Amino acid sequence: MAESNTKPKFSIILFSGTADKFLPLGVLSDAAAAMGYEVGIFITGFALLGFTKEKHTLPFSFEFKDMAPMLEQGMKATNTKGWYEMIKEAKEIGDVKVHACSLTAAMFNLKKEDFDPIVDDVVGAASFLQLSEGGQVIFI
Repeated sequence: MAESNTKPKFSIILFSGTADKFLPLGVLSDAAAAMGYEVGIFITGFALLGFTKEKHTLPFSFEFKDMAPMLEQGMKATNTKGWYEMIKEAKEIGDVKVHACSLTAAMFNLKKEDFDPIVDDVVGAASFLQLSEGGQVIFI
């Protein structure tokens, strides 16, 4: 019987451009990479602005903005890395790719060179769906 060399796949679609959504992206990417998953991240919608070279302040969503100081204090007290550092770490330890949505990039007039180096490529939704085929996909 032939042994399968395929890794399990875990794909995340990030649409929201709020800080409270970026932290779970980092946590889940880092955990999945550490567990040996092939991780694909598809950045679309307003989340795309968090991945450009021009840094944007990520606001907290309305329902969580009052809790932001408590979260920041808790992250500091537990030495929890920020979302960006978690994704960088995930890329260092595993097979993690960050894909920017080509349609949203075009709507924001963004080119590949406008993105932070953490972004591997700019692809369409159909390409990302092909890359994530056969794995678990979550939407944040």
